[in-house]
Amino acid sequence: MSLKTKTYFASDFHLGVPDHAESIKRERKIISWLNEIQKDAKEIYLVGDVFDFWFEWKRAAPRGHVRILGKLAEICDAGIPVHFFTGNHDLWTFGYLEKEIGLQVHRAPIQVELQGKKCFIGHGDGLGPGDKGYKFLKKIFTNRICQWLFSRLHPNASFWLASYFSDKSRISNVDTDEIFKGEENEWLVRYSKDVLTKEHFDYFIFGHRHLPLDIKLSDNSQYINLGEWVNYNSYGVMENGLLNLNFYDSKFSKPVNH
Repeated sequence: MSLKTKTYFASDFHLGVPDHAESIKRERKIISWLNEIQKDAKEIYLVGDVFDFWFEWKRAAPRGHVRILGKLAEICDAGIPVHFFTGNHDLWTFGYLEKEIGLQVHRAPIQVELQGKKCFIGHGDGLGPGDKGYKFLKKIFTNRICQWLFSRLHPNASFWLASYFSDKSRISNVDTDEIFKGEENEWLVRYSKDVLTKEHFDYFIFGHRHLPLDIKLSDNSQYINLGEWVNYNSYGVMENGLLNLNFYDSKFSKPVNH
């Protein structure tokens, strides 16, 4: 009987920020976590923003992140499926992660049955009401002509530009912790409730929000936001059809809305 019975979920590692030293420290912690879950993981879902910036050229990929890339390749080679969802920070992957590492890349939310439960899984960016400015930017980011034009930049210029915007991002400003706004003001909660009026899902699993949240939407439907690894080190684990939020080597022990 296989001991690999659990399905794991994590998101928003944001490797690369706030600086090289802190990123390496966080990367080593993530590797330690991956080493532990590899023992009983049936599947692993990385639900976006693994990297704070990622862009692939035709014959080049970003330097750095060798520890996590090597570990993920090892896990894939061992026959454990690893699903990689593009987030708003690392959506410019064009084949390298699939061909060289073995990841299964998803560019949009997916609907999948896991352990007898119907799940809706996605990074979460651009979903729900509001955030019109980002939704407009995402159309630019995913436009092939714009991507081609960006690829004409020298990588040094590309990464300088990405670093400039990363310094202004939410995750880089770790002193300004986000707060739970209440269910009625959480866009992804509202989005999930709207989907539920049309189709049932046992679990809605998202990243992007940067807060570990566990919200009951109905008697048999649950919203999980996976949080992030700059502050919380939070992740989801499903066993026997039950999905819970856990924390790895963290001062936190429960979702922020509990």
